[in-house]
Amino acid sequence: MASPPPKVLNPPLRVFVTGASSGLGAALAQHYGARGAQLGLAGRRLDGLQATAAGLDARLYQADVRDAAAMQAAAAAFLNEVGAPDIVIAAAGISVGTLTEEAVDVPVFRAVMDANVLGLVHTFQPFIAAMEANRGVLCAISSVAGVRGLPGGGAYSASKAAATVYLEALRLELKARGVGVVTVAPGYIDTPMTQVNPYAMPFRMSARTAASKVARCIERRRAYTVIPWQMAWVARVLKWMPIPVYDSIFRNAPRKPRGLPM
Repeated sequence: MASPPPKVLNPPLRVFVTGASSGLGAALAQHYGARGAQLGLAGRRLDGLQATAAGLDARLYQADVRDAAAMQAAAAAFLNEVGAPDIVIAAAGISVGTLTEEAVDVPVFRAVMDANVLGLVHTFQPFIAAMEANRGVLCAISSVAGVRGLPGGGAYSASKAAATVYLEALRLELKARGVGVVTVAPGYIDTPMTQVNPYAMPFRMSARTAASKVARCIERRRAYTVIPWQMAWVARVLKWMPIPVYDSIFRNAPRKPRGLPM
């Protein structure tokens, strides 16, 4: 039996999404676009943004979240063309293996931290004042990888741990002003970012499924959620696992391939 068509919201939501040229960002854009949202889609690859936006009411902004000026310009254009967003989703990010001992990985560490942490600041800062009137929601995609440090993934784990704590602080800062802050920490999502992983990925979700779960968290303005629920239990166990036990289990864990981020 075919699924019913998505419910079109009236008035339409205004939604700004980063990382919209592929993966979860693209899936989130399509999720909201199918419901009639007026979209602002930001990403580094114009061809990817164009593919995501096909058939949707979308404005495209070719911009890298590591570039504060570019994100300021994209936000200013969206505010001028569409108005204050109801939802801003920071879905852009970099995931790549790193080793501290390797000099060639030093700029990779910087790229990961700039995208996954400062990229959130660059995305949210231009919109906050305008979103107070409509009590909008800022949502960022963190990761279960930020719960504990993973060997060979120091930059990614550290960036996602930093992102989660930053978002908690931001949530408290904005609570009295009516702007919600939602943190979603997925496990494995079937995207180009994970398809290079040379190891099993339990509870892996499609990008479409993950987008639906993220949208539900936004609708309920949930402060912090791990998805899917199976990975939430794994995260709880990992968080409270004693250091000697964690070390013995994960010191020889398979590692994500190293390389320069695309």
